[in-house]
Amino acid sequence: MIKKFIITGMLCLVGTSINAQRKSLSLNLQSKEDTTVSPIVKEKVEEYATRINTIIQEEKKLMESELLVLQAKNLDKADFDKQKAQIADSYSQKIDERIETLGFDLDQVIQKQVRYSLLNSDVTSNEELKEKLLKKFRPKKSFDGYVSYGIMTLTNDKADNDLDKNLGYANNLEFGFKFNYQFGRTSPWGLISGLGFSWRTVRTDNNMVFTKQNGEVSLSKFEGSLDKAKLRTGYIMVPLGFQYNFSKLKNAGMDVQYRPYSDGFRVGANMYGGIKMSTNNIVKGDDKNIRDRSNYQVNPFVYGAQFTVSYDNISLFVKKDFSNFFKDSYFQNDKALVFGVALGW
Repeated sequence: MIKKFIITGMLCLVGTSINAQRKSLSLNLQSKEDTTVSPIVKEKVEEYATRINTIIQEEKKLMESELLVLQAKNLDKADFDKQKAQIADSYSQKIDERIETLGFDLDQVIQKQVRYSLLNSDVTSNEELKEKLLKKFRPKKSFDGYVSYGIMTLTNDKADNDLDKNLGYANNLEFGFKFNYQFGRTSPWGLISGLGFSWRTVRTDNNMVFTKQNGEVSLSKFEGSLDKAKLRTGYIMVPLGFQYNFSKLKNAGMDVQYRPYSDGFRVGANMYGGIKMSTNNIVKGDDKNIRDRSNYQVNPFVYGAQFTVSYDNISLFVKKDFSNFFKDSYFQNDKALVFGVALGW
């Protein structure tokens, strides 16, 4: 009995709130399509609350009439309170019985709201529900932004050259968009590609700087105090490879299963290729501030392979260039090797 009146009171409050919102023109309300409550659920709750309120008001008037008759008898306070309580219990029971006859199916309303919360749409049949589920949990196809930062070194399978002997800290900063294409709703495999912008920065040590003479690039000693010396090259990068997701299959209902392709633990391997955008040789020291964007014989094309281990939105990766960092005979056989972390990859 108490439980039913609690539910009734909540429904009355919901119905009153809905009516008040409809009458108030000053409120900036969302449309039914944007609300988190199913329009059908709202309509049924409001209708039920209105009918309950009608029953209560009708019985209340009858009870008030009966209490007036009781009051006219001029009973002593103890008898009056006793009979008043009996009348109240009687009308409470009548209200309860009339509400029962309305046949409000709370479980059905809750089921409709659950479906709406899941699909953001009201459905009227199991066939329609399954169709909505298949549409909602279709294979992953998306462009997601990412940013990565890695520590870079230059590997050399031959004797060290001047750059190897004077290499300081080097890094690779990259951001762009990753394209995900899951091969099937339940498939752990997917294609990865995208478009990125990469800035590779090589800093020299031992007071050495990159210099040019007659188009020939080399390292030279900087005379004086050197504050900064770095060669920065930007590339447009395009990856292409595959990803495997270790997440378990999940059940969306109606025998519809899916695998969350971009969540959980996964590994990926891809090739990549890049085209040079620009090179900037930056030297600062002893009142000199040099920024030279001319040709420093950095390779205009790069290609290599990357291996990535990811969990949710964080990834650790290693990438290795198969192309030389510099072209022709400049600093021969130096190839970039990068270890880093990425967000969104």
